[in-house]
Amino acid sequence: MGTYINIGNAGFQSARNSEYVDKSGLIAVVNRTLFSEARFSCVTRCRRFGKSMAAKMLYAYYDKWCDSRSLFEDLEIARDSGFEKHLNKYPVIYLDVTGFVTRFRDETIVRKVDAELRAEIQTVYPDIPLREGDDLMSYLVRVVDETRQPFIFIIDEWDAICREFQAGTSAMDEYVNWLRRMFKDVNSSSVFAGVYMTGILPVKKYKTESALNNFIEYSMVEPVNMAPFFGFTKEEVKGLAAKHKMDFDDLEKWYDGYKIGDEQSMFNPNSVMRAIASRRCRSFWAFTGSFESVAKYINMNFDGLKDDIIKMLAGGTSMVDPTGFTNDMSVVRNRDDVLTVLIHLGYLSFDWVKGECRIPNLEVAGEMVNAVKANEWSYVMKSLDASRQLLQATIDGDEEAVAEGIAATHSTGTSILSYNDENSLACVIGIAYYYARDKYSIHREFPSGKGFADLVMIPRKNVDSPALVIELKYNRDADSAIRQIKEKNYPEGIAEYKDNLLLVGISYDRETKTHSCRIEKFRA
Repeated sequence: MGTYINIGNAGFQSARNSEYVDKSGLIAVVNRTLFSEARFSCVTRCRRFGKSMAAKMLYAYYDKWCDSRSLFEDLEIARDSGFEKHLNKYPVIYLDVTGFVTRFRDETIVRKVDAELRAEIQTVYPDIPLREGDDLMSYLVRVVDETRQPFIFIIDEWDAICREFQAGTSAMDEYVNWLRRMFKDVNSSSVFAGVYMTGILPVKKYKTESALNNFIEYSMVEPVNMAPFFGFTKEEVKGLAAKHKMDFDDLEKWYDGYKIGDEQSMFNPNSVMRAIASRRCRSFWAFTGSFESVAKYINMNFDGLKDDIIKMLAGGTSMVDPTGFTNDMSVVRNRDDVLTVLIHLGYLSFDWVKGECRIPNLEVAGEMVNAVKANEWSYVMKSLDASRQLLQATIDGDEEAVAEGIAATHSTGTSILSYNDENSLACVIGIAYYYARDKYSIHREFPSGKGFADLVMIPRKNVDSPALVIELKYNRDADSAIRQIKEKNYPEGIAEYKDNLLLVGISYDRETKTHSCRIEKFRA
């Protein structure tokens, strides 16, 4: 068994011996690209979203030196028409770039990659000697000429060198040139039946053009037809929850929320599996190793970035244009670049139809709050810390305490939030009720009755608290907000909570700079 070739299927065998969610449909998608113009694939997603698992699965399926039929015959791919055609039919090269980054941190790293792969591949083809001056590509050309068997090349963490060495360094330039030599050479299409690269970042751009523009890219921003394989779907998590007698609602609030391509609801797979193994939901995000970068990025405050982060902590969204990002975490030039980095890292979910991003779930929201703490945004932290008391005051019907709590959030937030309309008021309210999301599912602009309620808070499963319909008014009194809730029949959308429902009107008077609140128990 080797390190880069003829490594066997033990990696995927280990996965099948554990709790395994069938993502073998990915193989059928890759099969359809083989020997075509689309054979070069770069499939990128954030940490802990199954990149390495997919790479091991593909290796086990394609590798000609092992028999993997038993690992796949009960999976979705076995029902695909191309299953037999490609099963264990190719010599496969596997490269995990992180293995080199951890060993070599100098400018010779790319030469070490080429030399080690070349030497090991030659042991598998001892009758095809290396010649003086051979690099990996020239050697592979001769191997394919003699064997008539093109390779599958799988590269895991392809961008590890990009993350370790900054743009403009000789190692970075040498790596990009090596990739071009391997995959844009005149012989690349005859040497490789298919190439599958995976990592966090899409292929680096120089100015506006990809360094490897022959690659089809699938990413958190633009997954194309790979979206179902980027995480766990809602149905898959429901199945896991039922099997292991876990509360699906808890798994949903902690790990759901990623809109990836046309997939409306995707879960972080690693966090789901760790929650099932430990029998409780909590944040596993801190183990991704990217927190320090996030704290650094959000403190840059390009073009009002802090305002965007706070708006998203409040449950809102921010517009973002990811097209100008050079796919290099060391080259961050503006607000859109920062938000795009956070999308690729999994801290934000991206809606490609609306061009919006948002914080996906409770797990990531907690880590964003930690980043805010690390940056000492004391005015925000005061509001977040006070939000526990605000929720209880609302449930208790303490109108004065609620008005004072909203006023305090307004006061501490004025240094960054322009407070001049109902949208700004909604942002302040969202921050003020931040900690409610632990007990409530929070919906802004909730369609109900004859319109859209500003804020509806629905208690989560096993939470013995009333539902809340909150209406906001700017330069009008709180009583008018209560009247609107009734006149437009907003409670209709949550009829099952009518016996335990509070109507909350919150207003801000710009002239007197005062807040007021009215709270009523709903009576059908």
